[in-house]
Amino acid sequence: MGAQARNERIAELLEPVLVKAGLDLEAIELTPAGKRRVLRVVVDSDQGVDLDTVGEVSQDVNEVLDASDVMGEQAYVLEVTSPGVDRPLTLPRHWRRSRGRLVKVNLVEGGDLTGRVTESDDQGVTLDAKGRPRTLAYEQIAKAKVQVEFRREADTDAAD
Repeated sequence: MGAQARNERIAELLEPVLVKAGLDLEAIELTPAGKRRVLRVVVDSDQGVDLDTVGEVSQDVNEVLDASDVMGEQAYVLEVTSPGVDRPLTLPRHWRRSRGRLVKVNLVEGGDLTGRVTESDDQGVTLDAKGRPRTLAYEQIAKAKVQVEFRREADTDAAD
């Protein structure tokens, strides 16, 4: 079985478990690690993912995988995790979950734009770029990522 077919089969097996837990499957990554493999299952939700949820879902995912032959005989380590801030924004739900966050967008036409996500829907996103709204259709975006902010202006205002 090829890597893509295996990942699709894993996704089919895990989808019902994740939907029941209120989670979206963001990615499946299977990588070699010595004599074992690491299966990383990346999940997310509109409310985020806490450690208790990851623990519960890990057990359910493990049971589903153990009951299946999809992983074959070679040993593997299962990691269920949430996406990091460096995850590319590729789907409308990623933009919705990034409302209020600072993002850097590389445009298809060239150049880039940095702004805070103010609105998004299935067609595009509106950014506050230096105090001016800028609406982009997703087709205009070549690549986008959330920017790490250690101290936002709103955070400092709340502390005063």
